[in-house]
Amino acid sequence: MEEIYLAGGCLWGVQAFIKTIPGVHKTEAGRANGNSDSLENQYDGYSECVKITFDSQTLTVESLMTYLFEIIDPYSINKQGEDIGEKYRTGVYSKNKKHLEAAQHFIDIRDDADQIAVEVCLLTNYLRSAEEHQDRLDKFPNDYCHIPDMLLKKYRKV
Repeated sequence: MEEIYLAGGCLWGVQAFIKTIPGVHKTEAGRANGNSDSLENQYDGYSECVKITFDSQTLTVESLMTYLFEIIDPYSINKQGEDIGEKYRTGVYSKNKKHLEAAQHFIDIRDDADQIAVEVCLLTNYLRSAEEHQDRLDKFPNDYCHIPDMLLKKYRKV
């Protein structure tokens, strides 16, 4: 199993979508690459993200990027849907440089690579979100989410 962290706007929807993908073993809502070391300052430079534990024999980083690009506007800076602000920026974070190389390659080979606003960075720090944010859309399915409901259900395991 390997870990990667994906940011695609509000973490509730990203987690709800990503956890349905075949090969994803576990997800956790959190925040990546901020300027503090506590949840009390969770908005200090952090990007809302989902920590993904995945089976690399079943699921590649390139495939995860394809899924991510299904649910984001890759040209948008600090905004997804109605969510606006630095914490809603899109990104790929990992401690594994091969993950970052694969993610960057996915972007670089696109015809619109020069317009893509998805950051690809080494994970410098991570904070797990409070329990109330874990699997939030399972608990409160009518909460706001920028991802269309049909996409949230697209890969759902039955």
